[in-house]
Amino acid sequence: MTARVERAARAEGREDAAAETTHAETAHKDLETGRRVLRLEAQGLDALAKSLGDGFVRILDTLAAVPGRITVTGMGKSGHIARKIAATLASTGTPAQFVHPGEASHGDLGMIAPGDAVLAMSNSGDTTELNAVILYTRRFAIPLVAMTAKADSTLAEAADATVILPQAPEGCPMGLAPTTSTTMMLALGDAIAIALLERKGFSARDFQVLHPGGSLGRQLLRVSEIMHGPEALPLCRPETPLAEAILTMTKGTFGCVGVTEESGVLVGIITDGDLRRHMDPGLLTFLAGKVMTGAPRTIRPQALAAEALGIMNGVRNERPITSLFVVDEARPVGILHIHDCLRAGIA
Repeated sequence: MTARVERAARAEGREDAAAETTHAETAHKDLETGRRVLRLEAQGLDALAKSLGDGFVRILDTLAAVPGRITVTGMGKSGHIARKIAATLASTGTPAQFVHPGEASHGDLGMIAPGDAVLAMSNSGDTTELNAVILYTRRFAIPLVAMTAKADSTLAEAADATVILPQAPEGCPMGLAPTTSTTMMLALGDAIAIALLERKGFSARDFQVLHPGGSLGRQLLRVSEIMHGPEALPLCRPETPLAEAILTMTKGTFGCVGVTEESGVLVGIITDGDLRRHMDPGLLTFLAGKVMTGAPRTIRPQALAAEALGIMNGVRNERPITSLFVVDEARPVGILHIHDCLRAGIA
């Protein structure tokens, strides 16, 4: 009985070892496959970057000149990429929409209006479903720009401007599943969107208008949007008795009082730390100017709230602080507490 159990255990051990070997071999093969596909796609992108020329510039000239929207269209995998490119264009200041080419010939051509342009995507350039869109743009003089891998294709020959994708092997070992080609289309769409963004001078403020929700919108908040205004400012003059300055400090919730000259320029700040450093039996007889810390850290109203939080956290190798005066031409116009940033979701 014992011998049989031992033989069974040895057999089971051999099976486990064989299974582990098989899994290790499979994992190694999987990693090699993943690396091969990524290298092929990276090589395709490199070839695309090197090949960009006048066609890319003509596409930008055409799309930048249209007063209406850019309709992005494509079939199959190109269609999925087209949807993403339309979304990227719209979120970066270029009004855009996706129209499915199959639905276009069943009424959705009406979504493409005079003043619009069409960006069509097809690796072969001879996708049957795109024919209706191509004919529509030619009939009504709607600008048509294209991405395709075939310079002699129907799409390339009909378009007003075209970027020809370089020949690059797909990641699929049979060369059938679109991988490298769709990656190049996606990257080219991003390049077009960002180039248009830079042409228009699209700013972080513009970006926030189109992205009001989520963490990105919160990170783009301006100091002026979350600061406490002039009515909340704890201020005194250099010649103010310290006892009076402390009363001003305690009336607020900022743990400090700003010191301004007669002209209104902020010249110093008094915090709890300043009071401790000047602890003396005659402390309350001092004037504010004797106790204050000069040249306090400040920020502009139009600065990003994230920048203000960074200053308060001491990212410039300075000690952390909890309140920050907001100044315009060196005169305080508001004050920001670190809790204001946290409440606004700035982190």
